[in-house]
Amino acid sequence: MLKRKAYYELLAWKRQSQGKTALLVEGARRVGKSTLVEEFGRNEYKTCLVIDFFKASSEVKALFTDFSDDLDALFSYLSSVYGVRLHERESLIVLDEIQFFPYARGLVKYFVEDGRYDFIQTGSLISIKQNTQEILIPSEEISFELNPFDFEEFLWALREEQLAEVLRQAMRDNQPLPDALHKKATRLLREYMLVGGMPAPVAAYTERRDFSAAEEIKSQILALYRNDIARFAKGYEYKVTSVLDQIPGQLSKHEKRFTLSALRGDPRMRTYEEAFFWLADARIANLCFNTTDPHVGLKMSEDHTTLKCYMADTGLLVTQAFNEGHFTKDEVYQSILLGKLQLNEGMLVENLVAQMLKASGRKLWFFSRYGERSEDRLEIDFLISAGLPTRVTPIEVKSTKRYTTTSLEKFRGKFGSRVGKEYLLHVGQLKVEGKRTYLPLYMGWLL
Repeated sequence: MLKRKAYYELLAWKRQSQGKTALLVEGARRVGKSTLVEEFGRNEYKTCLVIDFFKASSEVKALFTDFSDDLDALFSYLSSVYGVRLHERESLIVLDEIQFFPYARGLVKYFVEDGRYDFIQTGSLISIKQNTQEILIPSEEISFELNPFDFEEFLWALREEQLAEVLRQAMRDNQPLPDALHKKATRLLREYMLVGGMPAPVAAYTERRDFSAAEEIKSQILALYRNDIARFAKGYEYKVTSVLDQIPGQLSKHEKRFTLSALRGDPRMRTYEEAFFWLADARIANLCFNTTDPHVGLKMSEDHTTLKCYMADTGLLVTQAFNEGHFTKDEVYQSILLGKLQLNEGMLVENLVAQMLKASGRKLWFFSRYGERSEDRLEIDFLISAGLPTRVTPIEVKSTKRYTTTSLEKFRGKFGSRVGKEYLLHVGQLKVEGKRTYLPLYMGWLL
């Protein structure tokens, strides 16, 4: 298994919890939840019993319903069925793909109270109605989200650990890299943008440095997501698919807000809210909401009717965006690697920054103000709260060498003392001018 930061999060949970909580690992399908948890179980426990509810027979599921009030019998039968001896306080039980059997999730409270074993659940679409109805969500459950590989993990996969550490040090020191390393980091970031962070494409690419192998797997993942929509979004699957299909086109616009008028039928937010929620809950999309009155509590002025919808993985966005036959994938990949894509590369770069912020634990917000006059119009790509004392930090993303900084200047002029540092993520070197940092895109994951 490729090295993942989440492994250390699992170690921290085991050490701190000492069996007093169960862990729920959420994430998109094929993001590597099962692989991560099973590897952790094998390495860190005497034995690990994995129950995959996608494959589990009706007889296995019946054990949970028939012996929910007799845990001695339940654990004994599970041990026998799976051929795994359980040891008190030295065994991990993994309830894999828990969304396929929510009843077992409802029993976690009693499993934790029993205290004999540690429990980790994995799942996707955990919050949709059909996976929560008729069960009591256990308060003993701690949720953890597994994201696609971030850029640092991608560098680890390529055995570029030293470069990752150099980037961290440069960020701490506010110092630019030597030109040779700057060019290398820029090239590797473009490779990451094309491959993305889903484990199977990353593994295929790092093994042979072959984009076509990664592309084939990404196409399979997108097909799987469409099958999941048809299976689990019953009653509104058309709306979910319509939103998913529109993401590349919406992000290719200058203003990347999702315009509902591009959708057929009844293009009003109240009729599409469930579709956006479904894609976000499936971890297929990252939603970024407009905050109408930027201050430290960004969520307090969140406008749910104005949003941007990014793909959770930029590699999947590349595959989805360029699936027509006007040009070959080799031509597209070559153009992106060389920075010569004739189409709007800004959509890929901004999606990548959204993915970086999400992976670092940030919520996604932007600021947008409209008016008839150009001086009244203002849009900031992302906003975060940062610094001591905490201030609003605007982030602008530029995909080309030629750009203006008008939006940042207008934003500071309007909100003054609320604004702390400014970041402009660009293709150039790191430099600091007063409260503004011009940050290379390959350092975005460090924000």
